Amino acid sequence: MQPAEMMLSLTVVLLVTWTLGSAQESISWEVQRYDGWYNNLLHHSRGSVGARLLRLLPANYADGVYQALQEPHVPNARQLSNAVARGPSGLPSRRNTTALAVFFGFHVLSDILGTEKPGCPAEFLNIHIPSGDLVFDPAGTGDVVLPFQRIHWAMETGQSPNSPREQTNEVTAWLDGSSIYGPLHSWSDALRSFSGGQLASGPGGRIPRETDGRVHMWKALDPSTGQGGPQGIYDLGSAWGNENRFLQAVSIAWFRYHNHLAAVLAQGHPTWSDEDLFQHTRKWVIATFQSIVLYEWLPTLLGTQVPEYKGYQQHLDPSLSPEFVAAAGQFLATMVPPGIYKRDPKCQFQKVPGPGGSFPAMRLCNSYWSRESTRLQQAKEVDVDNLLLGMSSQIAEREDNIVVEDLQDYWYGPLKYSRTDYVASCLQRGRDLGLPTYNQARERFGLEPLWNWSDFAPHLEQQVLEKVAALYANNTAGLELLPGGMLEADGSLFSAIILDQFVRLRDGDRFWFENTKNGLFTVEETRKIRNTTFHDVLAAVTYADPTDLQRHVFVWSKGDPCPQPQQLTAQHLANCTPMMVLDYFKGSGAGFGIIIVVLCCLPLVTLFVAWIVAILRKRDFQKLQQKQSPSVQREMTGEAIHAMEWHGPKTDSSPVYIQLQADKVLKVLDRTGSVLRSISLKAYQRVEVVLSSNKGNKALLLKSPKEYDLVLLFSEEAERSNFVGKLQGYLEESGLELHMSEMKEQSLMKRAVTQEQRKQTLETFFRHLFAQVLEINRSDAGELNFESSQKAKESLTCELSRAEFAEALGLKAHSMFVDSMFSLADKDGNGYISFREFLDILVVFMKGSPQEKSKVMFRMYDIDENGFLSKEEFLRMLRSFIEISNNCLSRDQAEQVTESMFQASGFQDRDELTWEDFHYMLRDHDSELRLTQLCIKGVPEVLKQNLHNHASFIRKKEAKRTISEEENDPNLDIVKSYMEQEGRELRKRPGRKVNQYQLHLYTEAKRKKYERNKVQQKIQEFKRFVENYRRHIVCVVLFSAITTGVFVERAYYYAFASPSTGIAQTTFVGIIISRGSAACISFMYSYILLTMCRNLITVLRETFLNHYIPFDAAVDFHRWVAMVALIFSVLHTAGHIVNVYIFSVTPLSVLSCLFSNVFMDDGSQLPQKYYWWFFQTIPGMTGVLLLVILAVIYVFASHHFRRVSFQGFWITHHLYMLLYVLVIIHGSYALIQQPRFHIYFIIPALIYSADKLLSLSRKKVEISVVKAELLPSGVTHLQFQRPQDFDYKSGQWVRIACVALGTSEYHPFTLTSAPHEDTLSLHIRAVGPWTTRLRELYSPESLALIGKLPKLYLDGPFGEGHQEWNKFKVSVLVGGGIGVTPFASILKDLVFKSSISSKLQCKKIYFIWVTRTQRQFEWLADIIREVEEADRNSLVSVHIYITQLAEKFDLRTTMLYICERHFQKVLNKSLFTGLHAITHFGRPPFVPFFSSLQEVHREVQKIGVFSCGPPGMTKSVEKACRQLNKKDQTYFAHHYENF
Repeated sequence: MQPAEMMLSLTVVLLVTWTLGSAQESISWEVQRYDGWYNNLLHHSRGSVGARLLRLLPANYADGVYQALQEPHVPNARQLSNAVARGPSGLPSRRNTTALAVFFGFHVLSDILGTEKPGCPAEFLNIHIPSGDLVFDPAGTGDVVLPFQRIHWAMETGQSPNSPREQTNEVTAWLDGSSIYGPLHSWSDALRSFSGGQLASGPGGRIPRETDGRVHMWKALDPSTGQGGPQGIYDLGSAWGNENRFLQAVSIAWFRYHNHLAAVLAQGHPTWSDEDLFQHTRKWVIATFQSIVLYEWLPTLLGTQVPEYKGYQQHLDPSLSPEFVAAAGQFLATMVPPGIYKRDPKCQFQKVPGPGGSFPAMRLCNSYWSRESTRLQQAKEVDVDNLLLGMSSQIAEREDNIVVEDLQDYWYGPLKYSRTDYVASCLQRGRDLGLPTYNQARERFGLEPLWNWSDFAPHLEQQVLEKVAALYANNTAGLELLPGGMLEADGSLFSAIILDQFVRLRDGDRFWFENTKNGLFTVEETRKIRNTTFHDVLAAVTYADPTDLQRHVFVWSKGDPCPQPQQLTAQHLANCTPMMVLDYFKGSGAGFGIIIVVLCCLPLVTLFVAWIVAILRKRDFQKLQQKQSPSVQREMTGEAIHAMEWHGPKTDSSPVYIQLQADKVLKVLDRTGSVLRSISLKAYQRVEVVLSSNKGNKALLLKSPKEYDLVLLFSEEAERSNFVGKLQGYLEESGLELHMSEMKEQSLMKRAVTQEQRKQTLETFFRHLFAQVLEINRSDAGELNFESSQKAKESLTCELSRAEFAEALGLKAHSMFVDSMFSLADKDGNGYISFREFLDILVVFMKGSPQEKSKVMFRMYDIDENGFLSKEEFLRMLRSFIEISNNCLSRDQAEQVTESMFQASGFQDRDELTWEDFHYMLRDHDSELRLTQLCIKGVPEVLKQNLHNHASFIRKKEAKRTISEEENDPNLDIVKSYMEQEGRELRKRPGRKVNQYQLHLYTEAKRKKYERNKVQQKIQEFKRFVENYRRHIVCVVLFSAITTGVFVERAYYYAFASPSTGIAQTTFVGIIISRGSAACISFMYSYILLTMCRNLITVLRETFLNHYIPFDAAVDFHRWVAMVALIFSVLHTAGHIVNVYIFSVTPLSVLSCLFSNVFMDDGSQLPQKYYWWFFQTIPGMTGVLLLVILAVIYVFASHHFRRVSFQGFWITHHLYMLLYVLVIIHGSYALIQQPRFHIYFIIPALIYSADKLLSLSRKKVEISVVKAELLPSGVTHLQFQRPQDFDYKSGQWVRIACVALGTSEYHPFTLTSAPHEDTLSLHIRAVGPWTTRLRELYSPESLALIGKLPKLYLDGPFGEGHQEWNKFKVSVLVGGGIGVTPFASILKDLVFKSSISSKLQCKKIYFIWVTRTQRQFEWLADIIREVEEADRNSLVSVHIYITQLAEKFDLRTTMLYICERHFQKVLNKSLFTGLHAITHFGRPPFVPFFSSLQEVHREVQKIGVFSCGPPGMTKSVEKACRQLNKKDQTYFAHHYENF
């Protein structure tokens, strides 16, 4: 040792001594540490807690490093146990060694040896039980495997043959009383009472207190009862001191001896402190223990004297050897009797109660980890005394190879098995330790090796030798140490190993009581200690007199007091409780399943909550709408009668009011006074009423033969009687008869024809109507079989009322068109249209010539039927068509159109037209009239293709036609002519100069492009898809690759590369899934924040990065990442469900390895239940909360609920902050790995926080509103101040909050102002609660009360795809509904830049406005008008599509089309909008429209298409773009936004 190291060691010792000395004035010696450190000042850790075992011979491992020898290299442990140790019990010790000496020996081993701690990661050398084993496999299954776990080893060893595995000792190796005081200072403190120097005791003072968890006592289950827990387990110095009742008694004896000496010292030294008394007592107890072990017990056990002590030897290594660890326990095990006598001081041996009666002794196999604690403490104290006295009188088993069945077959078992084989376990432990062979050990200890099996004879039976020799293939060189030592006649090898170990422990112990240099004892004190025997100890701590015990309690000699009644055998004792196999998951299956079901139902529960929220929001919104809408409530007369209308068995009843009007009309009104239904009684002579005769007589049925019936439910019979009385009086006044009858309510409702039944009747009516007109196959129309003949008869004989006729046409019942058409069709004038009447008029429109159709129209509006159509009647016809489109032209405008049409046809001098004149007026529109039909709502799907084949422009399956089919199809002429017409309209603008793009004549698209086969078409489609979405694809692939890489890295790490913790071996699939998905979740939930950095995205999209990253798809990417993250969250949960199940059935010894910071192995092996993992751990609780939050966020973020309740979406989405907090907490517990979430989270979080702070800095600046207008169709126009340095581009959007409506709820809207304007403007349509309240807030009434315009908070601007319009030479803008707002800004911006001759890449813009009626967005018409006036370079071409009308070739639409084209031709502006823009009726045909663009702009490689509106419209645009992108022509790049 270097001088510097020696000085350091001495300094440490002196400091410790000085510190203790200053605290305890009477302590003049160096107090020995509890953990064994610094006993050897040269090698500080020798003999300390956790020190390695000292190999006396090289390790004997299969690989030379750590792998234990197993079958077939060595025999099966159970078979070897049966061959070596099986034999009869009841043979007494040759030296009359008592049972007390045996269990005292086990106590000594617990003082110096602690190798029971399982190793980590858990490794197993399981014992395979041979088939048919009488104890463990009596059924002969051959499947029984007793688990055997390898013990703890030094982690730095076992890495190479130069450093084979070395096990560690978990207690001090010194004979220092650690079995009494514990191996650690904290352990000792937990055992002390800190009063009088004594150890803490239970009631009575003679028994240690039961453990309360402060001391890590081993608490294995009682194998005989299965009982566990702290009951009956006492706090002792050794964790294993409670292993059996007999070892426990010896431990309690030393506990009592300490307190006895402490009391004696306290009497002699009343001034000493508790610490003084404790340390003096501890010093004397340890010395006494050392003396008894070395000089009384060991010579008795081995039959030889211990060499004389020659002083402390510093260079001698006292560490325990693996050979001693195995040999000492096995040597004692052969001497253990099957039971222990109990006797009192008067030599009376007590009977022991047991199953089936009383027995002479306590059975060993039923005493392991016994939880039987006597109720009375005094009885327990006496019980310990009786056991100690009984063991002192009982002679142990013979020192031979035989081990009693209590150890060999009924030793307490590991893990889930309650029993195991002690001998087989020792054999496996020897292999775990890498013990040398038997002959190698003999040579090491100076003994002659045995080369012949006969050398073991003659004391062994020949049968035993033959069995052992056969197991080792007659090779003595392979004989292992333990079986060889057991087979010896004199036990020479075991004795040599044990003696060597104890001599080294004595001679290498600096604190040995005989070492005169340590200053512990004087020579006289040493002599006194040497003279103290265990007899003296027992005499001091039991109720027995010294004469009641033999002088040498470890040996019983003839003449000693209290001889045993007989040598015990197993036959004298109670039977051992057989082995039980514990099911750790027993009783947990149902609860575990319920938790899984509950977790799976979280989304369903959230859906239910969201559904309730949606209903409440919808109800509130309806109330708000009612409050907002102008009063349409009609005054109900005082005679209106309240009732509930029954609609059918599956429909809720609704409150109604019944009014009896003077013109024989019965009206049904709702709460607001709106007319729900009018029942005309004019055609009836008799009105039939049916009353219910049961259930309180509250129901009434009013039959309506040609419509559906009216069923009313009254709250009480008196109200019904009142109504019947009024009805009867009303009918008498009207000259109508009332017929009343009664029946049961159930029959009444069964007889009633409900609205649903009437609907089905009308469906059959129309089905067969069209079947006859179009000659459709009867099977397509619906065969009228026998069962439905009555229903069919009813359908074909039914007649349509005016209201039903109007509904079929999709019009209002009182419109002029319905009035004219109904009057024409109702030939008999009964107010109803029969099947035949409808058929007659339908045939004309479906099959008639243009002349026949014009003749019908002529008759419809020839009101006075004089054969002439006057200008007034023509004007009425015109206005009836215009009425359909909800457009209210003034009379002057209508007259102007009429005059211009008369003049264009040369009839300006006429006041009336004949039919021939009328038909001549329509001469230019013969093709449209040819295709004209009468469009009926509710045409069955089965008839639609046949209808289209007769009249529709857009044909089904058109793409599948071949060239020859197209050439032979006569309808293609019509299609072609329409295409040509569309092309001409695109190229010409009335009154404008023709620009360069209008020079190309329209030609039909080349059909050869469709000659490709399907594979080529798919390839072309795929190429175009990749071209359009290459940036998206690259980003998605890159992100997916990173996610996959993160998953694979974590999965591979935990499967193969992680530090060996055993987690992968325990739950391979679960850990791979949970860890891999956890890494993906951490990555995705972190970087998803970047998709919401709107300010950053707005800036970056203007940089070169926009060429590589599709910033406009940030929200779509956000959704995609969220959905993938949700999938990984589900995977993570599934992985942990697997983990929880596996952990719930994994023994505690394994769990303590996996989760060393959570579990401590206490021997019980019982794992925590499944609910502990879910609800009593931080990861479990936070995980469940995270699932709840995710369910709430995802459900409320779905498209449906986001539209129903944006506020709900907004609030729940802000739970993301709690989500991140919980994710951080979830991982911070470091249950499996150190937290890693921050690795992914920090950078995105910082960026997102900075972006958010930037938004917050703008958000809280109040913006003054300059102007507020309430426009038609619920549109609110807000014009407000433009903040300083607010730069934006046309097409960008902002988020606003209204100060008066709450500053936390922001909504996104597109700016409708242009960048050059001084103010900002928004057009906001009231479609939800917030926008409706905003409209109400800026209404004149509210502003009158407030006195000023409420201010706004503004956040933005933010970029989107629409601002890319100027990067294409040709752009198409498609706006639907309120989705036109971004294009208002773009159009104004375009015209402004054009007017100042700004350089523009965009040379042409086509704006398609799709609207139900142009009246909905008149404000946009004003903007378009401004654009048209300022557009001097013909940059913009506007097309307006009004969709509220029926299909394009419907009669009404055709007539509007004719009028519109005429008006456009004459006045160069639209009849409906007053704009130069072309107005179309119906939905835009995007495919022909885009196809014509390809021909008009052939030189343009790519056309930008920008759409904003309802999802249905944007999908139609996307579908058209994809279809045309299959061609090798101009490419359409589509950008869209939905609302």
